[in-house]
Amino acid sequence: MPTTQSLLAFHRVVTSVVLAMPSQTCRLLLPVCFSTFVFTGSAAAQSCPELVSYYPGESPNWPELAADLASVMPQCLDSSEFFALLGAAQLNSGLRAQAFESLERALLLNPDNGAAMVDYAQALYQEGQLFTAMELNAQLLQREDLPTGLESMLQARQQQWQSMTRQTSFQGDLMLGYDDNLNGAPDPSQITLTLSGESVLLALNPEFRPVSGPYLNIGLGARHRQLMPEHQQSWSAQLRGRISEDTDSDLLQLDGRYAFIRPRRDRSWQVDGAVRNLFFGGSALFTASEVRARYSTASAFACKPYYDLILQHQLFHDQSHLNALDSRASVGLSCPLNGSLTGLISDVTGLSGGAQRLNLELGALNSQAIKTTRPGGDRQGWQFTADWEYRFSMGTFRALLNHTELDDRKTYSPLLINGAERWLKRSYVLFQYRQPIDFYGNTADLVVNLYRQRQRSNIELFETNDSTFEIGLSFAF
Repeated sequence: MPTTQSLLAFHRVVTSVVLAMPSQTCRLLLPVCFSTFVFTGSAAAQSCPELVSYYPGESPNWPELAADLASVMPQCLDSSEFFALLGAAQLNSGLRAQAFESLERALLLNPDNGAAMVDYAQALYQEGQLFTAMELNAQLLQREDLPTGLESMLQARQQQWQSMTRQTSFQGDLMLGYDDNLNGAPDPSQITLTLSGESVLLALNPEFRPVSGPYLNIGLGARHRQLMPEHQQSWSAQLRGRISEDTDSDLLQLDGRYAFIRPRRDRSWQVDGAVRNLFFGGSALFTASEVRARYSTASAFACKPYYDLILQHQLFHDQSHLNALDSRASVGLSCPLNGSLTGLISDVTGLSGGAQRLNLELGALNSQAIKTTRPGGDRQGWQFTADWEYRFSMGTFRALLNHTELDDRKTYSPLLINGAERWLKRSYVLFQYRQPIDFYGNTADLVVNLYRQRQRSNIELFETNDSTFEIGLSFAF
């Protein structure tokens, strides 16, 4: 029966990180499985040696058994029992590719070979083919000639696999941080107005100047995932709040999202629907409703391309003239970085392990004003994102770079720089480190974030700088 470690490993399998897990189903009943559960119809070659002597004991050495069996393979090419035993040894040695071949050969020689079917179902499970494994396991349970003790093990395995088609998880975050611009105020202390053709400097009110200070960030989230043979569905909700001494800058965000995913080996597509509510200083600021579609396909190269389209409706509760319909169409590459680069980083840092991934994305932006009174009218621009992640023995390091440029199509205000059309250039970088730790007997992640944002514009009112540092814990349960 799969262990708790096997269940955790499968959770990573269905998120596309496939890990090897040893087969446990027949480990203690191998003599029974291979002597009693090899059903009538097995045609062993006359020259094949007696296989009973190869059956492992209570503490089997699987790699050694696989090597011993490989040495007599030429004599047993027509023996279904031999390939079933060889497949079991290879499967428990972590040689899944070889195990698949051996077990399939055993079933081709004898489709009724129950021992091969038991391990073949386990191999399918380890490969991430959950529903195929469940179907084969259900066929085994319908047989009337199951060995004593095996039926209960197969039933337990079926129940555990069935439970994995419904996954519910929760997450809680508690972060302490410091922000030098809690209220997102402009960087300049004065702006230039154009009055009667003359430039006039106007000092900003102190309450519109940047406010710095410590804050507490609290997040709660829940997610439910439903797995089906041809698709996946997930529902998630998240509540996140930021509290500081400057109560006028407090943030509260409530998100809800639904996703429909159709994953395949050569291609996959996903459709999302989401609603986001943002409260600032105790008042509702805006509600955003969006629909997103993503399509990815296999490639002959290491990098996997994907295409993304997002449509978002923005509703500002107290300033309806700002309402807009935004869209973004982008193309990206998801690239695993292994080999020499991983080895070089390990040599420099002294950290063992290491799996890297780099995502690059370039998109076109468009913002359509719903009302003609919106300052600046429609907006167009582009956005570039680079996301690098490095997983090593101690934890995970992530670096995210984003650059966005937007241009208004109309005058933002005739009082600002002679009514020129506004442009914005915003860049931010995020560095994040996560390390699993033991927190009073529970597993948690220590999280450290460093964030820096800079926005430039031809209108001084929209020039801002923001730096944030935070540290805290993230719990998954």
